Amino acid sequence: MPHYTIGLDYGTGSVRAVLVNTTGEEVAASVFDYPHGVAGVVISDRDPNLARQHPRDYEAGAEAAVKGVLKEGREKKGVKPEEIIGIGVDTTGSTPLPVDAGGMPLAFDKRFENDVNALAWLWKDHTSHAEAEEITATGSKQHPEYLAKIGNRYSSEWFWAKILHCARVAPAVFDAAASWVEIADWIPALLCGTVSSGDGTLQPNKVRRGVCAAGHKAFFNARWGGYPDVEFLKALDPRLEKVRKSLPEKVYTVADAAGALSETWAERLGLKAGIPVAVGAFDVHLGAVGSGIAPGTLVKIMGTSTCDLAIVPTSEKIADVPGICGIVDGSVLPGFYGLEAGQSAVGDIFNWFVNVLQPGGTTEADHAKLSKAAAALRPGESGLLVLDWHNGNRTVLVDQRLTGLIVGLTLHSSPAEIYRALIEATAFGARVIMERYEEYGCPAKRIVNGGGIAAKNPLAMQIYADAMGRPLSVTRSQQTCALGSAIAGAVVAGKKAGGFDNFADAIAAMASPADRTFTPQPAAVAVYNKLYKLYRRLHDSFGVAGHNDMLGDMMKELLNIRDAVKRG
Repeated sequence: MPHYTIGLDYGTGSVRAVLVNTTGEEVAASVFDYPHGVAGVVISDRDPNLARQHPRDYEAGAEAAVKGVLKEGREKKGVKPEEIIGIGVDTTGSTPLPVDAGGMPLAFDKRFENDVNALAWLWKDHTSHAEAEEITATGSKQHPEYLAKIGNRYSSEWFWAKILHCARVAPAVFDAAASWVEIADWIPALLCGTVSSGDGTLQPNKVRRGVCAAGHKAFFNARWGGYPDVEFLKALDPRLEKVRKSLPEKVYTVADAAGALSETWAERLGLKAGIPVAVGAFDVHLGAVGSGIAPGTLVKIMGTSTCDLAIVPTSEKIADVPGICGIVDGSVLPGFYGLEAGQSAVGDIFNWFVNVLQPGGTTEADHAKLSKAAAALRPGESGLLVLDWHNGNRTVLVDQRLTGLIVGLTLHSSPAEIYRALIEATAFGARVIMERYEEYGCPAKRIVNGGGIAAKNPLAMQIYADAMGRPLSVTRSQQTCALGSAIAGAVVAGKKAGGFDNFADAIAAMASPADRTFTPQPAAVAVYNKLYKLYRRLHDSFGVAGHNDMLGDMMKELLNIRDAVKRG
């Protein structure tokens, strides 16, 4: 009998599911677009920093996406529900969700059904930028070791900053929350019946929380006893003591099961009850698994934002790396340190240009048309240089109050030239990250790319190869994150059930091989090396406080003026 697993990938605008044979064949895929908000994100005209999601979309997405792959799998391969042996889940992050004592999202409570602060605080929500700076300042004084493991600076994209901001702007929501749970942990718990959708009294401290989210975004480290100590949190705000006490002392890796699929969810999905559901992790970390990550390999998962993952065996010494999103034992694979870095916007920048600015009008504002025109341009031909900080800088500056910039515009600048310059800017940002890794002893001997952009945009991949000066491989799968989740599902199922007893065997059998390689073109590399030097000058001038060009505060001052005007 064949054996299959399902991987669920909860992205920024949709949830994707894949049905995968344990031989590695991707049998079916299904996508469910979140109905709430704008492209799945609840936003605010008054505050551009706000980005939330409705947890009802996560429930509806699980049901629709799983039913979709089961239907396609049945039609294509005759797949039967009893042949599904495990489920894995990945999500965006940090995306914490306030829940009541039963683990029910406060967004389901009638008292808060119209309160955006009761929704899931999406990773790209930057309303807590001031709190992030406060956490960094307090940490540098009291616990510099906390900061050392997450690049020396806390981000507004992360767990504690968002919760602290909620306490200050929405005390009623904060007071009503028994705990806050990353959706990477809440969704597997929901499928297992560990948390409630409103009809139970289960406890959120029974949720098996993953080390991926806890370590990279919430300061968890077993060396200092888990999550940060109460005194540190009370120094930020005494109310955070309540949150700390709601958190467990132990966290888990994706090799562990979050539980077994409940009777309720088995019926909703059309699966058999009792199959294991893996502990959740972030999309990019499981994307790295789906891409076949190994020591010496840098995996780039390229989508709305981009994350760059590397692993180092825990038997080896590793230096703290300034400006990255953390070094966490077991966050990608058990037995390895997971190193995370990334860019806060990549695909989002290209979509902004096409969908919001609509250069040339709606008939001309099309990725395919702009890509074709941009491909006809030579590197450096436009005279343009861009800073790719349209959603802040995740690595290496870790500053969400930085903004985008285009230098060199003239009356002759064309949409295709600007589009290409935007791609080039994200490629330069990727090179900064690669060089930071290598500077601290983590060489990128091989670079593998997964995600939507890698699969669908050969122009971008060639520009990246030229700008980074390295060959770039692209995975065959277009759903590497969901594939990585499916691999986790096979591991928690175990060999006896038709899966695998370890990730090495599961990756060897199921991970997506690279089937295309983009090779740097020497003439383009020479031009991009010149442009990169200029990019680094802009990068440091606008991004490094106290830089001798004295432009480091300009972007923030513009935002301060904007925010004051919007507040009225």
